[in-house]
Amino acid sequence: MNNNVIIALATPPLKSALALIRLSGEGVFEITDQIFSRKTAGTKDRTIYFGTLKDEGEEIDQVCVYAYKGPHTMTGEDVIEITCHGSMVIVNQIVEAYLKRGARYAERGEFTSRAFFNGKMDLVEAESVNDMINARSKEAKNVSLMSLEGKTSKLVAPLKKRIADLLALIEVNIDYPEYTDIEEANKETIVKSIDDIHAFLKDLIHSGEEGKIIKDGVKVAIVGEPNVGKSSLLNALLDEDKAIVSPIPGTTRDIVEGEINLKGVIFHLLDTAGIHESSDYIESKGIEKSEKSISEADMVILVVDAQKGFSDADKKIVSSIKKQNLIVVYNKMDLLSEKRGDILYISAQNKQIQPLLDKMFESLGITNEEAFSKPSLNSARQLGLLKRIDELLSLAKKDAQNDAPIDFVSSSLEGAYNLARELLGEGVTTDLTDEIFSRFCVGK
Repeated sequence: MNNNVIIALATPPLKSALALIRLSGEGVFEITDQIFSRKTAGTKDRTIYFGTLKDEGEEIDQVCVYAYKGPHTMTGEDVIEITCHGSMVIVNQIVEAYLKRGARYAERGEFTSRAFFNGKMDLVEAESVNDMINARSKEAKNVSLMSLEGKTSKLVAPLKKRIADLLALIEVNIDYPEYTDIEEANKETIVKSIDDIHAFLKDLIHSGEEGKIIKDGVKVAIVGEPNVGKSSLLNALLDEDKAIVSPIPGTTRDIVEGEINLKGVIFHLLDTAGIHESSDYIESKGIEKSEKSISEADMVILVVDAQKGFSDADKKIVSSIKKQNLIVVYNKMDLLSEKRGDILYISAQNKQIQPLLDKMFESLGITNEEAFSKPSLNSARQLGLLKRIDELLSLAKKDAQNDAPIDFVSSSLEGAYNLARELLGEGVTTDLTDEIFSRFCVGK
């Protein structure tokens, strides 16, 4: 890994009271001393200096410089952080002064990447840095903070150990078949051990999927025929007039969006154009977007006109929904004289929507409040690895039950163990880490 000096603005590129510029790498103190009125090289660790930055004799700003000596820093390298006045003119002058003297712009996530490669954090902790930045609720922040603190990474150790113990038992039976004083790796022993790992893994996957919902939120498409009250429902859910409401069918021609926080989970709501046959070009494009929203949504709310009942168009919408959670809600209940007990009724216009809110949260499958306070492997990468481990364990169990050569069982278990190591970033390729850190902002 290249450890040359990198620089980036760590605060938003906007006018503000103060701005923070971050640098890391070998030689950062020496470069700083070329433009700063105080000396940072050779001084004690974790020192704050107040002074003036100059570039070729021209004063730039009065600043505070924080000097941190590696390896006891976030990146594991020498680090300088500069607090200056928040004018982008000043920020750009400071950055340019460092670039002239050999520093370079940091790439996305490069500070965190250096922390990972220098052993300051594992890959689960590194991913959580970006999750903290992107958290849209207190609950999402709390879930990410547990990962940043290393609590989530501790879930991987027992998984690795259980797979490694079984693998070691099999390997010693393969290598030393003549020994009679070691435990035999027979079919029953292998299957029972795999079943135990499966049970542990099932809990990890379940808690991870709950954590992902809390961290990332849920995308909800509100769909239905024209003029059934989809826009009124969006406005009622948001408690504001976000979408235009009109008695004229086809008023909504594009996706209207909004967010609500329901019991700690962010629901990203999409009000779509009414789905029906249309000869109007613009409206038909809106309908195409509606159909695309359905395919991309985690949850679909189908709004039905309670007076007209379930239509052929509604049946067509239901048939197009594959794996998403589907909630069918009958709107305009205030216009009915009688109601059936097995139907979810609301009145969007009168904001009588509590039964729907309850159903939305219930559909998530989060049955225990502990989901909001326990660590979980919840990124798409982490859950994908857990599910691949589960598949390899199933293959190993099947081979054992079918009396396949023990080498086959061992091979699947070895693959599962390597995937468990990959969870923490052990033995991963730079292509993978580059892809992960490319999602970060530059100052991280």
